[in-house]
Amino acid sequence: MFAPVFLKPTIFLSFLFFFCATAVAQRGGSKVVDDSTRNVYGPNTTRWISEEDLFYDRKNYQTIDTSIINYHRWTYVQRFNNKYKDLGNIGTALYPVFPVVDGSIGVSTGYHVYDPYFFTEEPKYFDTKSPYTRMRIIWGGDGRAMTRIEFSRSINKRLSFGFNYRPLLVDKQIQRAGKGDRQTTSHYYDAYTTYKTSNDKYQLLINYRRIRHSVVELGGITVVDAPGDSTYASLFDENNSPILTEAKSVHLQNQVHLFHQYRIGNGFQLYHQSDLGKKVNTYEDDLTIDPRTFYDNEINVDSFPDVANDSTRFSFWTNELGLKGKIGRVFYNGYVKSRSYKFRYKYLTADTLDIPLTDDEYYIGGRLSYEHDSVTHLTAWLEYLDGGNYRAQFTLQSRWIDAKAVQLLSRPSFIHNAYRGSFDFWNNRFKNTTATQLEVFGKLSLGRIFISPGFKYTDYRDYIYFKEGDYAGTTQKVMPVQSSGKQELLSPELRMDVRFLRNLHLRPQVIYSAFLTNDDDALRVPELFVNTQLSYENMLFNNNLQVQIGVDFHWRSSYYDLAYDPAMQQYYVQDQIASPAFPLTDVFFNGKMKRGRFFFKYNNLVQAFTQSGYLATPVYPGQRNILDFGFELLLFD
Repeated sequence: MFAPVFLKPTIFLSFLFFFCATAVAQRGGSKVVDDSTRNVYGPNTTRWISEEDLFYDRKNYQTIDTSIINYHRWTYVQRFNNKYKDLGNIGTALYPVFPVVDGSIGVSTGYHVYDPYFFTEEPKYFDTKSPYTRMRIIWGGDGRAMTRIEFSRSINKRLSFGFNYRPLLVDKQIQRAGKGDRQTTSHYYDAYTTYKTSNDKYQLLINYRRIRHSVVELGGITVVDAPGDSTYASLFDENNSPILTEAKSVHLQNQVHLFHQYRIGNGFQLYHQSDLGKKVNTYEDDLTIDPRTFYDNEINVDSFPDVANDSTRFSFWTNELGLKGKIGRVFYNGYVKSRSYKFRYKYLTADTLDIPLTDDEYYIGGRLSYEHDSVTHLTAWLEYLDGGNYRAQFTLQSRWIDAKAVQLLSRPSFIHNAYRGSFDFWNNRFKNTTATQLEVFGKLSLGRIFISPGFKYTDYRDYIYFKEGDYAGTTQKVMPVQSSGKQELLSPELRMDVRFLRNLHLRPQVIYSAFLTNDDDALRVPELFVNTQLSYENMLFNNNLQVQIGVDFHWRSSYYDLAYDPAMQQYYVQDQIASPAFPLTDVFFNGKMKRGRFFFKYNNLVQAFTQSGYLATPVYPGQRNILDFGFELLLFD
């Protein structure tokens, strides 16, 4: 709905004219006088705070982000510093390159590849002195568009509300029929309100969030064997066609969140928080058009054998009741929590399974935090789930060192334990998984050099994952399995920021990964992972234009990366295709004039010369060389 309007040249010129006119109109300065003569409001009068800071009773209000550093990194993979991968186009299934130990210790759906589009940015709670609006519009080449509209207003000192709307409209990058031939159509929005009494004893936060994320699944490109060619050059032919044309995944998720607290006496608070939500994942395909041979197995699940229409639905209601407070610099918290859930398979019923699909979970837990000053926090979080599952987490943030240790004993997800769809079927009884992760990073500034050496250690016991192989009694090639051994991964890392020749910055990040133990070859990570940025940063034209001009470089060594199964929406271990190393290079120009930011970025410069690209995921070519443009306006009236 929005993309055709946004892409019209007349609209573009109108926005550009408005952008320039705004900058010129503000050249006279920004000295505050009063409301009647000048708009006194701006980025410094609009502040926000997170729910976490409110929970810990930290008055950590922050001004809105107006920095241009890395403003060009607008795709999700780039925002995660290339530590996530996708299927070569924006909005497709995301997965971490390195293991991430996080999440619930109770049951989960197991569908996580679209979660980052929902959970990446939780609502911020603003304290504005005027209406605040942020409009960000990005026109990527070949029909890749993203818009962000953010609005907030404080009605008075006690009541405020706001909303966010983020459409993501992305055309196919392989055999695009024309403008509007979508691969990704995503609409996310949230709305929130806050309230507190005049004496600050009672405070209420409530928000509603929803996303409908639809992706046309292409199934990748057929690999053409070429003796001696380990780069899979045939995958990057512009005349290639995707394997699938009619398949589609849809991720629908919404959630209502409530948090309120009441202060009793000096520093003692009672609180309650509640989450009510649902998560629906579907997969569709028309087998009269798409090749049946793409799927390794077929199961007669209904009376329409030529149409795949698989789905799962998860609904939950969580309530947490607790007390918290501060004694000096020490924050304490204790709570009890319940979660009622219901999971529905379209083609499985509870009486055929070894696991309950409807149940209640009961938790008890607590947090303890020592806050030495505004930047130094030592926090512990312990949580126990009835039945033996637990979370133990410790976090240190300081000027000199950041550290985090977490250990989880988690229940298997629903999709790992059981599933029945048009192409897959299994019924397992997996054990709980133990995951441990420790990361430590030092921070040292030596004049114009900032250096941050550190490491991350990850340990899994009874790890559950999807694996390609031959399985007895079925033609299915990809199934969930549980490792009987353990996996230990050590990843030393070095981050730096070197300033030289006054305005030049070099920012390298190097990660070396070594397996101490990797039973069943269950984990796959690149041995060497490199991000580097070289940029020129300065104020130009009498300080009217701030710029960052530079080059981003990403490289990782060749390895057998995880492949993707669209019907299950799962990444899996495979040994058929090694993703080759490739020097992914982007050139960018970021700028800011007064309250407006903009960027130009040319993606994948190397492919413009070599005509050969990189594999985002096995058999999925990555983004081709292309130009992106985006801008943003901040309004305070």
